[in-house]
Amino acid sequence: MKRWHHVVFNSLLMILVATWSPFMRAQSNAPGTLQGAVVDPKGQALAGAAIIVHNESNTAIHRVATNNEGRFSINGLADGSYTVEIVAPGFAPATRSHVRVGADASPSLSVTLTLASVAEEVTVSAEDNTSLAAQLSPVKALLDAGSARTEITNQFIREFTSPVTDFTEIMQTAPGTFSVSPNGVGLGDSDTSFRGFIDGDYTVTYDGIPFEDTNNPTHHSWAYFPGPSIGGVDFDRSPGTASDIGPANYGGSIHFLSPQLPPDRLYRLSDSYGSWNTNLIDGEFNSGLFGGKNPKANLWFDAHHMSSDGYQTFNYQTRTAEALKFTYKFSDKTYLTVDGNSVILDANTPNNNVTAAQIAQHGNNYLMDNTEFLPGTTTYDPFYYKFYFNHIPTDFEYVDLNKDLGHGWKLDVKPYVYAYSNHQYYQNSDTVTDTSAIDKMNQYFKFGEVVSASSASKYGVFRTGFWYEYASTNRFQIKSNPVNELDEAGIAGINFHENFWTNSAQPFAEYQLVAIPKWTITLGLKDAYYNMSLKQYADNGHIVGNLNGAPYVTNDGNFNSWLPSFEANYRIKPNWSAYVQYGMGSQIPPSSVYDINQTSGSGASGVTVLPKPQVSSTYQGGTVVKLDRVSFDADYYYIHFENSYVAAPVANSYTYTATPPSNTTGVEAEGNIAVTHKLSVFLNGTLASAKYVAAAANPVLGAPATPSLWVAGAPHDTETEGVTYQDRNWSLGFFNKRVGSQWNDNTDANGNLLHQAIPIAPFSVANLFLNYTLKNGSKWDQSKIRFSVNNLFNNNNNTLTTAANPGTAANPYAPNGGDILTLVPGRSVMVTFQLGFGSKGR
Repeated sequence: MKRWHHVVFNSLLMILVATWSPFMRAQSNAPGTLQGAVVDPKGQALAGAAIIVHNESNTAIHRVATNNEGRFSINGLADGSYTVEIVAPGFAPATRSHVRVGADASPSLSVTLTLASVAEEVTVSAEDNTSLAAQLSPVKALLDAGSARTEITNQFIREFTSPVTDFTEIMQTAPGTFSVSPNGVGLGDSDTSFRGFIDGDYTVTYDGIPFEDTNNPTHHSWAYFPGPSIGGVDFDRSPGTASDIGPANYGGSIHFLSPQLPPDRLYRLSDSYGSWNTNLIDGEFNSGLFGGKNPKANLWFDAHHMSSDGYQTFNYQTRTAEALKFTYKFSDKTYLTVDGNSVILDANTPNNNVTAAQIAQHGNNYLMDNTEFLPGTTTYDPFYYKFYFNHIPTDFEYVDLNKDLGHGWKLDVKPYVYAYSNHQYYQNSDTVTDTSAIDKMNQYFKFGEVVSASSASKYGVFRTGFWYEYASTNRFQIKSNPVNELDEAGIAGINFHENFWTNSAQPFAEYQLVAIPKWTITLGLKDAYYNMSLKQYADNGHIVGNLNGAPYVTNDGNFNSWLPSFEANYRIKPNWSAYVQYGMGSQIPPSSVYDINQTSGSGASGVTVLPKPQVSSTYQGGTVVKLDRVSFDADYYYIHFENSYVAAPVANSYTYTATPPSNTTGVEAEGNIAVTHKLSVFLNGTLASAKYVAAAANPVLGAPATPSLWVAGAPHDTETEGVTYQDRNWSLGFFNKRVGSQWNDNTDANGNLLHQAIPIAPFSVANLFLNYTLKNGSKWDQSKIRFSVNNLFNNNNNTLTTAANPGTAANPYAPNGGDILTLVPGRSVMVTFQLGFGSKGR
């Protein structure tokens, strides 16, 4: 069935064809001058504000920055009418339309910018106009930041990542982050970790809308928002302020932004081919502004198909995706955005990675076989690739209405829907039997709304609003026969089956004070409420048990956290700022809090005391400096966070007890050095200590006392070294990411965690990118050749070990051939040929 955004696209395309005219009005050559001044709500001069002048066809023809007195002047403008856009970080963009310039008309504009509301996407390039190093930097920090934040630019994504990249690979250049996809970049489901926070410990949003699984707040990089859908990233390594909504601001927030729509028409068609028979065909359509003499509409559409054999043997991947974005400007005060994304993914990826013994026998890229039977026998091969598949369609759509209500008030309303359906089938043991496979389904549908209102005055900005989301989920795992894919009938075949419904609500309020010279202070409070209602059906004892003949058991839980926030930014100089922050974040409990045997409850809940939401407290401070040849930022942080809960049987029921909390401290720094106007050197690094708080013996769980040991998956240090060369047509980038030593946990024979058990050695991955883009103003403008090499030096280090055997306090880990390993994929090379076609002479 056609999704509704397909219909919207077809309708909009018909309107576009009917109304679009390539005719551009001519202008005389008589010179003119435009000048003016830009100030903030307090009347203070705004240095570095970007002034962008558009002609009558809405083509940006001049771009300058205001000087230290907030003034600007543009000479040599042809006689005509212009639109002037004024942009500065932290402020709402301003527009002056129908500005007449000519030999007899030299207007002087006086512009007062208001502070931006939380819903506005503010361009960050304006503050870089006075810093060559910041302009050349692949990632950026903001002078008005109140926390440790990194902005990843659209240019970095398009020039210095693989054509098949996903959002975890895009994050690799940010401080402290790392991720690994064993089948190759963009060819599997991978996770990003930072500061010891793993996937599920932080919020991810797309254009301000949180997206995550319903059984826990994790994400799927292979099923949502592939590279062409992402126009930039705002990465906040903190709980943020009260207006940062989401289910897991416990660790921080990764905000992905959709592509910005250009004012000019452009078509792109590209074909990428590379290692492991990887092929990506991508088509992109940019309408440019259209709709009569004063065009107000803009449309962007991208569709691609990707196929690959993958680095790992017989781990085939195919993906078909499309993305659409439409904007309409009703007036200078009212904007509409419609956005839709869909992905259909098919893969042969099994449920687990390979073992150490398999790698030793078959090589680093082994995963599955292509033989149905073991050699010389009629016994089925349990690693036959046709015994494994994933079919995952996803959808994500929203409508955004942004309205300036006057008198300083602005309103942003953003309803959305999205859906995920993962039908997975996999062989689940080393021997094929009638019941050795698992037929698995995880399917959910969500709708929600993000509403925010702001009121700006000369003293500051008051923001308030809420996030609400409802989700319905169906999940099951049934034993099955991998040969004929027939599920085992009756309760004996059901490992688990559940339906559940969740409601999330987060009202917030905050005030951003700017009345004190050089200071910006933000105070806020958010209430994070979460409810889950479950219907868990009787099973074979794998989860809830047979319930003494009852068909199902129902459970309901409510969770609530009040989360205050404070941040302050002090502008020491126009190009130098410092900040401090305190924030609390929370993480919603997973649905598995009820995944315990409830047969003893005779159909009633067997859980007497539910866990509280996990809460973190973050304290950090930092500085941002942007000189002409050097841009630099650094921060220090201390985080105290509660960890996951475990269930323990108590008097024919269950209660939850928290595992030890953790304390993490660290320093992060990143900077870019402009060697010349084209060549720059990029560096970042982190040094951290992440340890569990020492715990006494737990009589309820029978757990022994634990000393202060290292948090699993938290590297001691990370470093990135990069060199970029960016000319008009050529761009070259080399980036090396090193991840320092870390530890994985193990368990003892009773299931108790053993911290600091499995050592993981440091590893590095280096990537190389070379691009040539045609930029000659012809109709073939933006035609391009891309060459990329991932893992240039072909490292195959192990990055994660799951032990096969339990350990002991004296010997927490003994290597075993059954240990499951996650290796860095081998070197991959890809070449892209892109044909660009646009308006001649743009």
